[in-house]
Amino acid sequence: MTADIPVPATPAPSGVRPPHPRLAVGVLAFCGVVVAVMQTIVVPLLPHIPELTGATPAAASWLVTVTLLTGAVFTPVLGRVGDMYGKRRVLVASLAVLVVGSVLCAVSSHIGVLITGRALQGAAIAVVPLGISILRDELPPERVLSAVALMSSTLGIGAAVGLPVAALVVENFDWHTMFWVSGLIGLVDIVLVLHTMCCVPESPLRSRGRFDAVGALGLSVALVCLLLAVTQGADWGWGSVRTVGLLATAVVVALLWGAYELRAPTPMVDLRVSARPAVLLTNIAALLIGFAFYANSLVTAQMVQEPKSTGYGLGASLVVSGLCLLPGGVAMVALSPVSARISAKHGPKVSLALAAGVIAVGYGVRYFTSHSLWLIIAGATVVASGTAIAYSALPALVMRGVPASETGAANGLNTLMRSIGQAFCSATVAAVLANITFRAGGRTAPTLHAYQLVFVIAAGAALAALAVTLFLPGRRPATAGTVEESRKAPDTRSRSVRTEELQEGT
Repeated sequence: MTADIPVPATPAPSGVRPPHPRLAVGVLAFCGVVVAVMQTIVVPLLPHIPELTGATPAAASWLVTVTLLTGAVFTPVLGRVGDMYGKRRVLVASLAVLVVGSVLCAVSSHIGVLITGRALQGAAIAVVPLGISILRDELPPERVLSAVALMSSTLGIGAAVGLPVAALVVENFDWHTMFWVSGLIGLVDIVLVLHTMCCVPESPLRSRGRFDAVGALGLSVALVCLLLAVTQGADWGWGSVRTVGLLATAVVVALLWGAYELRAPTPMVDLRVSARPAVLLTNIAALLIGFAFYANSLVTAQMVQEPKSTGYGLGASLVVSGLCLLPGGVAMVALSPVSARISAKHGPKVSLALAAGVIAVGYGVRYFTSHSLWLIIAGATVVASGTAIAYSALPALVMRGVPASETGAANGLNTLMRSIGQAFCSATVAAVLANITFRAGGRTAPTLHAYQLVFVIAAGAALAALAVTLFLPGRRPATAGTVEESRKAPDTRSRSVRTEELQEGT
């Protein structure tokens, strides 16, 4: 484990005063919402992609799958790179990648180019954990919890906003328009971050040592194999050679990667830190919360669009179905500071437990209110509210369990666990809705029981997250580590690492 070594931040130009902390928080949160929107922006477009591009439905589904894969791979890797070489620098590079991906999608209708562009857009999700790390390093201690809560919640806010916005574009404009708009907003993000060189300052904390390229490659291979098997297993067959082979490869590579990381002088992921109960249980809770949250996004729009001939569907339009999630996005914005106050007073463990309970209650509402649009919206908003509190508490729990110099990698890993939970949720929902069906109005549709079973499974995931949270070590309310605290922390590195860094002039 490397110690925190302060590096002088780039001074602001002469005569330019550093902005109010709220400006930095606002800019980073806006960046987080933009990259989160990219995860769901093509969902309303998927049914039309085969007609628009000549691609098969299976190929079209990769427009969503590839963002999950690249986001999972690059989030922890770029978090580590940010810890070592500068978080703001890597954040700007991630936004630039988003812009390039958006432009590729905007100028082409070829499925291969579109998948490549979507891959680049997915990689930009690393902006969220990088932003959390910058806020921890730069803000006064009393502002850290509320700022981090908002930044973390942007993952859910973006998902809620992306669907209705994309639906409006698809119904009223050429579909390439949404990619031109996303590219333009990405450029605006970069300008805001770089404005006067002090709007979002470079963090003075760095982890020293060499970048663990072997560890990054091993983690990437294991994640790609796992997520490919999970996301494509339903199409390939869960007992097929490809699915089983990928799962087996993921397990073998993960074991070899873990053995290597334990011996590496500057590991990609410090497994000894990650194995601490405070960190390990938080990451397990993140996976379960990611699963529980994503079910709400996956089934709400589809359920209200089901035709009335099913006996439960409302026959809503694409835009109306997307708007069902919008109140949840508003609730997430409103509740992130509430979560921060709960964490400050009672500790983030209490916040996370409360959140898991609220999500479970939300799915209870969904189970019994499937025939009323307004009650469906109410249930979806309750789930989103619980998610807002959970996403706000998770980084606070992570930050109190790791050194400040490893915040980027640790938050990247926590974000990765949420993504893995979402992948498992997607596979579970697809399996349930595809296998519990009936004939209605001349077409095959999921039964009401199928949707209700999804709600039960998601509520079970939330209750499992609650159980895991109860086993988290209890501590006094945390305000997140500060730079000054980090400088006072003891140097627990091995003698060989300290000697190597001294030789490098650190």
